[in-house]
Amino acid sequence: MKHRSAACPSCGGPVEFKTGSSLVTICDFCQTAVARGDKEVADFGKVADVGETNSGLRLGLSGTFNKRGFYISGRVRYSHPAGGIWDEWYLVFPGEKWGWLTEAQGKFYLMFERELTSKIKLPEYDSLTLGGQVELGRSQFSVREKGIASVAAAEGEIPWAVHPGADHKFVDLQGLEGTFATLEYGERTSVYIGKEILLADLGVDTSGADPESEKLPVAALQLNCPHCGGTLLLRTPDETERVTCQNCHSLLDANHGKLAYLQTLKAKEIYPVVPIGSEGKFFGDQYTVIGIMERFALYEGKTYPWTEYLLHNHKLGFRWLVENQNHWSFVEPASYMGSTFGNRVTYNGDSYRIFDRGTAYVRYVVGEFYWRVTVGDAVQTADYISPPKMLSIEESKTKSSEERNVSQGTYLYAEQIEAAFGISGVRRPWGVGPMQPGPKLGKSFYLSWAGFLGLILLVQLVFIMRADGWMTFYAMLFVSLPIIAFHFYAHNFERQRWSESDYNPYASSD
Repeated sequence: MKHRSAACPSCGGPVEFKTGSSLVTICDFCQTAVARGDKEVADFGKVADVGETNSGLRLGLSGTFNKRGFYISGRVRYSHPAGGIWDEWYLVFPGEKWGWLTEAQGKFYLMFERELTSKIKLPEYDSLTLGGQVELGRSQFSVREKGIASVAAAEGEIPWAVHPGADHKFVDLQGLEGTFATLEYGERTSVYIGKEILLADLGVDTSGADPESEKLPVAALQLNCPHCGGTLLLRTPDETERVTCQNCHSLLDANHGKLAYLQTLKAKEIYPVVPIGSEGKFFGDQYTVIGIMERFALYEGKTYPWTEYLLHNHKLGFRWLVENQNHWSFVEPASYMGSTFGNRVTYNGDSYRIFDRGTAYVRYVVGEFYWRVTVGDAVQTADYISPPKMLSIEESKTKSSEERNVSQGTYLYAEQIEAAFGISGVRRPWGVGPMQPGPKLGKSFYLSWAGFLGLILLVQLVFIMRADGWMTFYAMLFVSLPIIAFHFYAHNFERQRWSESDYNPYASSD
């Protein structure tokens, strides 16, 4: 197709529309959003320099999806109402079909616009609530987040009329098996449906660098604290929104590598089991500890604290390592769609039972985080257990946004923490943890027990004239004692697990 060239209405520099269906292109000389018109181009205003990301994605890269080739033509960076950012990359497929690749918190979602038909009736923005169900055609989705973001920066060619600083009203939906959808409310309502993917699934080679480009991603960035001048190392500079200085305990705002002082946190000596910068391997993947956060819940005037370690993997994004009274769990995002009102939920074929509901508060932070965390931040929580798993649902609401985050934790033993980080001396727990696996006897044990009972009965039948009935009974009782003792211990184990839960199934029998 013949490209269309024009002069930037702001600086006069040449701009080019390489894709016939693109509506806006960003001037390389003055960062003006230049809109395509019938007869002439229009100036939509200047945008900020979009910068790079740790993923290595950039304009001009090509790849394949479902055996169709594409190239990256443009990008818009959005500012999240809670303070974070995400990037939306625009992929051009054959026939000038567009794909929307969202990059947020180290995760990627590839979506395509769905044409609205009479069979798809979209709800009004104000009628949607967290966890509410939305039906798009034959697919069912659950509301995960709703809010009003703004356009922060842009580059390249873009398939919609982007205005710098304009509000962007959206609703994110979670579907089954990794499916994802976004509703955009504006002059017209748009629907985008797709799924979460790995960058490797697109066949994009980010290893090579454009020799003419000076804006390449960096793995870490060394800066100085604006409050005390101490050295800080940002391990995820393009995604970090908050960082604390370990020298003066200042909480700092990180804006694309630029630090601004916010407040001095109350000095507190912490002795983390796993220090920031430690590297460990979980389930075959290597992670780095980049942040540590203490949180707590209040119940009847008593504080229940726990510690969360923020982990980062360049390809997989963020995960959590949680320590609560020397019980550990590895926590990753989950795609649960249901509500938090029932006492039982089902996820990935497993049944979970409610363990606790409440409010979690942030007490202390150190290191870097991908959202604008502040001491005192609070979220509503609901924890469901199916040992050794826990499904945790957190919901937060502000004037401009509502967000729900669902995660699944997997219980880890102290020995696994030591092996993952190559350390020793990790404390063992005393009590029973909410998601700690209960004791189990293998099938071989029960088969052996049944075999001994059968042997005793056989002896009774063969030597029926000589055998003492009471001796047979005592022999069977003796063989059964280990089974009886085990079930008594298992029952007591479960009672301890639920002892501090408001939903204790054994409470009525105490």
